[in-house]
Amino acid sequence: MEYLGIDLSCAMGSLRNGEFPEKDCLLPLISKLLGYILVAASITVKLPQIMKIVHHKSVRGLSVVAFELEVVGYTISLAYCLHKGLPFSAFGEMAFLLIQALILVACIYYYSQPVPMTTWVRALLYCAVAPTVLAGQINPTLFDALYASQHAIFLFARLPQIWKNFRNKSTGELSFLTFFMNFAGSIVRVFTSIQENAPVSILTGFALGVFTNGTILSQILMYQKAAAPKEKKAN
Repeated sequence: MEYLGIDLSCAMGSLRNGEFPEKDCLLPLISKLLGYILVAASITVKLPQIMKIVHHKSVRGLSVVAFELEVVGYTISLAYCLHKGLPFSAFGEMAFLLIQALILVACIYYYSQPVPMTTWVRALLYCAVAPTVLAGQINPTLFDALYASQHAIFLFARLPQIWKNFRNKSTGELSFLTFFMNFAGSIVRVFTSIQENAPVSILTGFALGVFTNGTILSQILMYQKAAAPKEKKAN
C-alpha cells in the first residue's frame, strides 16, 4: 500500500494485528511524512519576512549580500538534488524557498533605493548562470565541486547578518517567525536526510543550517528582549 511515495503496508499490517509498528518500520514513515509537511510549510516560510519589510517599508538591519547569497545557495542545492534524482519529499521545499528568496531580494532592492550598480551586476550575472545550473548542463565533476561550495555559500550567507546583528546590537526588521521556521526546518531535514540515506554533503549543509539559523534566532530573542526595557523608558 503506497501513497505519494510513502509505503504504508508495514505500519498498517502491524496496526491490524494490534501491534505498534517497529522502529525500522516507523522511522522511514515518519521521515516521509515530515518531508511532505516541510514541503507544505516551506510555501509560507519567508512570507513573514516579506510582509514585515513591506509593512514597515524598511530593510533596516538586513544584510543585502546575505540574502543574495541565500538565493545562490538555494539554487545550487535545488539543482544538485534534481541532478541526484532524490525523491521530491527530500528536497521539494527548496523550490518554494528559492521562489520566496527571489521575491525577498526584490523587496530589499526596492526599499534600498538607489540600488548600486554592483548590485545590478550581481543580479544580472545570477540570471545568466542560474538556468544552466538548474538544468544540470554542466560537467558532473564541476557540479559536485559547486555543491561542495554551496555549504560555504550558505555559511557566508548567514555570517554577514550575524555580524551585523552583533555590531548593531539589534536585528532590525528580521522576522522571528521566518528564522524559527528555518531553524526547525533544518532540524527536520537532518533527520529526513539520515533516513533517506542522502549524501553526507547534503546532511552537512542542513547541519550548518541548524547552527547558523539557531544563532540568528537567539540574536533576535536576545536583542529584542534587551530593546524592550529601553522602549518602556522612552514611553
